[in-house]
Amino acid sequence: MNIIDIISKTKRSEELSDEEIKWLVNSYTSGETADYQMAAWLMAVCLNGLTERETVSLTLAMRDSGDILDLSCIDGVTVDKHSTGGVGDKTSLVIGPVAAACGIKVPKMSGRGLGHTGGTIDKLESISGFRTELPFADFAKIVNTTGFAIISQSGDLCPADKKMYALRNATSAVDSIPLICASIMSKKLALNADCLLLDVKCGSGAFMKTQEDAEKLARLMERVGRAAGKKCRAIVTDMDSPLGNNIGNALEVREAVELLQGKVKGPLYDTCIDLAANMLELAGKGTIEQCTAMAEEAVSSGAALDVLRRTIAMQGGDSSICDDVSLLPQAKFSHEIRASRDVRIVAVNSEEIGMASLMLGAGRTVKDGDIDATAGIVMACGVGDNISMHAPLMTLYSSVCSDFSEAAVRAVRALTFEDI
Repeated sequence: MNIIDIISKTKRSEELSDEEIKWLVNSYTSGETADYQMAAWLMAVCLNGLTERETVSLTLAMRDSGDILDLSCIDGVTVDKHSTGGVGDKTSLVIGPVAAACGIKVPKMSGRGLGHTGGTIDKLESISGFRTELPFADFAKIVNTTGFAIISQSGDLCPADKKMYALRNATSAVDSIPLICASIMSKKLALNADCLLLDVKCGSGAFMKTQEDAEKLARLMERVGRAAGKKCRAIVTDMDSPLGNNIGNALEVREAVELLQGKVKGPLYDTCIDLAANMLELAGKGTIEQCTAMAEEAVSSGAALDVLRRTIAMQGGDSSICDDVSLLPQAKFSHEIRASRDVRIVAVNSEEIGMASLMLGAGRTVKDGDIDATAGIVMACGVGDNISMHAPLMTLYSSVCSDFSEAAVRAVRALTFEDI
């Protein structure tokens, strides 16, 4: 077998064998296949797709490229959750503590930012001292103690995906249903939790722009998960508008903490409660109505915030941010955008808001690039809001960009107005 033949077959939409896919994954992981060769194959997949059998084979090969965790040392039912990514999606920082406060164990392995969407690991690393790379024994101890922990992909867990994930980001090979499925499910199956909830985002700020594509990805991931013997559920949630008001790493941690403090309601709160309730139901904690009530109580009682506080402390972070969010990193520069006339907000293009945030330094434009933890956007308006002339629309933040003109133009163009 050789990489040229494999690229050529996918370019011609010819189905690869299981052996060819396994060879491709292993040769790329070992370094035998170069980045530029794998990039060519990934682009061929983006253009021509893979069959369901090829997608299952790719997922399992990527899972088997490294270790598969043994979570038997964790007491109780383990439930993992994954989102396909969106703008302002900080739900993992909320629903992990909520579900843990309700009595299930949430061991989570997350990734870094990909394209215009933020990564949970980048967000957590904006907390001073927070360690996302931990030995497995320490990870399991934290989960057994607090019920919840998040770590980054180690070198031994899905190394094939770790390399491919960064390469896709740098070569515009992100928006492919088979590649998204294989990337997500290989990590989830390597983590090896008992139950798996998949949050498939749909809308302008998601990789899946249409309901049809979102449903296709959701069903594909469910079939892959169940084929691997997992209790798996995928639900489609809205990403036509940013999820919450804050976009950017430290800014999103701030909003997540404020939600757990009881200060944030609205669509972000509702989505988090719904996702947590589904996790609890998968784990056998009751009906969806009972699990919803449990999740709401975990927030209102402060139990979920306490889980987050203890988890941050055990992962080496400054847990005092749970009581004082001003201790999170602060941007050196800011720019407020105000309405030039009386308007109503008709729509918000989430992807464009995400791209504006990336321009400020909140995301990566090159493989393994640096990010500015303080950068991002805080929205002061949402769809349906009436905004008076000179009232704030949003504020841009950065510590690496002091000229906001280009990002401001892009951010404003993300809003659709009508005069009132």
